[in-house]
Amino acid sequence: MFDRPHPQVLYVIACGSSSAFLTLALVKCAQSAGWTVCVITTPYGRNFLDISALEQLTGYPVRSEYKKPEEPDVLPPADAIIVFPATFNTINKWALGISDTLAVGLLSEYTGLNRPIVAVPCFRTGGGLDTNPAFKRSVRLLRKYKVHVLYEPQLYPPKNRVPPEIILTTLNSVIQEKVHGNN
Repeated sequence: MFDRPHPQVLYVIACGSSSAFLTLALVKCAQSAGWTVCVITTPYGRNFLDISALEQLTGYPVRSEYKKPEEPDVLPPADAIIVFPATFNTINKWALGISDTLAVGLLSEYTGLNRPIVAVPCFRTGGGLDTNPAFKRSVRLLRKYKVHVLYEPQLYPPKNRVPPEIILTTLNSVIQEKVHGNN
């Protein structure tokens, strides 16, 4: 399944959300667990992240735009992906295959490759977005596509802000399922 005995390169895809400040803690936690981490963000997500801190921490540029065809890839291929924080917009576009940003394009590509992906939607609950039929449909579709959607806002208030350790534990479980052919 993987090119290496154990997954090593993790893409953290961060969307434009008030929860984006938690991306730095997730990156540090993943690095402590032995991952090489690269951060990709939606174009709007750049407004919510400390780009220079993430680039210094990872040693890679934070990408948000497609590269030109003649430009080299600056990021190694991912063995796994965590989408955190995932917005309502990104979840819905991804489920429908609308790849109008680098972030959603990579999610669509890696979903097609059946790579381990954990998505953590983070937005205000009880405001209608979490009960919107489009969101519910998109979560069902992503799960059907073998994406692990970690959405338990009652356990992780506010906004489904799941701790980095829980996200990484979930990713490890998803990887084990794929390695052992249970997924």
